[in-house]
Amino acid sequence: MKLIHFADIHLGVETYGKIDPASGLSSRFMDFLGAFDQLVDYAIKENVDLVLFGGDAYKSRDPSQTQQREFAKRIKRLSQCGIPVFLLVGNHDLPGAMGRATSTEIFDTLAVDGVYVASRPNICRINTKSGPVQVVSLPWLKRGNVIARDEAKNLDLQDVNQRLREILAGIIANMVAKLDPTIPAVLVAHVWVHGAKLGSEEGMTIGTEHTLLLSAIANPAFDYVALGHIHRQQVLSDDPPVVYAGSLERLDFGDEGLEKGFYVADIVSKDGKRKTAFHLQSIVGRRFLTLTKTLDIDDPDPTDTVITLLNQRAEELNGSIVRLELTLPQVLQGQVREAAIRAAAATAHYFAITYKIERIARVRLAGVSVAHLTPQHALETYLKMKLNDAPARLEELLTSGRELIQEEGLKTK
Repeated sequence: MKLIHFADIHLGVETYGKIDPASGLSSRFMDFLGAFDQLVDYAIKENVDLVLFGGDAYKSRDPSQTQQREFAKRIKRLSQCGIPVFLLVGNHDLPGAMGRATSTEIFDTLAVDGVYVASRPNICRINTKSGPVQVVSLPWLKRGNVIARDEAKNLDLQDVNQRLREILAGIIANMVAKLDPTIPAVLVAHVWVHGAKLGSEEGMTIGTEHTLLLSAIANPAFDYVALGHIHRQQVLSDDPPVVYAGSLERLDFGDEGLEKGFYVADIVSKDGKRKTAFHLQSIVGRRFLTLTKTLDIDDPDPTDTVITLLNQRAEELNGSIVRLELTLPQVLQGQVREAAIRAAAATAHYFAITYKIERIARVRLAGVSVAHLTPQHALETYLKMKLNDAPARLEELLTSGRELIQEEGLKTK
């Protein structure tokens, strides 16, 4: 039995995008759809048995009609090819108020053939081309939906999270007890497992989310554990496989350098025992690239220095989302020609420059504070320190310096 596991598409993230003239849609929206298309194409070509989605279909709990249409198109392709799809509800899929529908509930309402939606803990038995499989679901559960108000009112946040952790572990254990050991079983959960490394969601995490211990989900009753919620793909356990697929496409610079894709799991039965092999199937996505450069105070042409760097990295710049971080002394700030730099980075999909200005504190020349020197005296002292072994150059610069000071009407001695 061959399964595909993916999660966290977050359709609607359009940061660093621009309008695509052909479709009228955000180029970043098209990036995410392109990543999804690569998964669907692979599933159909490889004739997989089941596709598991670990939650967070959209960025917003109220996705636009266009976002819903494009998501549904791809689910429909899988369904029409006879590939069942299991959709778990993540925290971004939950409505903002009681009684409102989740963003993926429409598939249940329309009873789309071969599409299963899980918004509560349950065991779903799905028949595939290679036989039945038991899918245990653990969607994102709000604290208020799990812990009674009276039970939680005298607990602090740490105690509430601990109680929530115990309840979720108990839910999983109860469902494990109901599984048929002769049939393959997988757990699909949208949770933060304690110890998981964060990706692009790190900047969005407020630090108060509940976590679940790995021991609660790494149960030998499961042939595979498909996780969603954390955007960095990672393997937390090999036996049984406990895997975060990560976000399908890079969301921001928190995903820079991370490989993106989806997991393929093969459950094989031999001598009455099942074994699962799994691997990450990489996809081609938009590159995020950070370039850093520190400019020296003696740089005769800081703009040219930056353009040289961009030319050296031209291949990586092409089509990428790029941020250039410049560190420079305050005296060079006016010498950086930003328009010329942007022109040199024209092949980038998105290009931004950030500046870290180093303000030079009061210094001492020859043991005397600069604050107590006239401009001409300070210039003479500095140049003699720098050019003591080049008297001709020293005298030339001193003469020019005196003339400039006099032109500015500054007091000299």
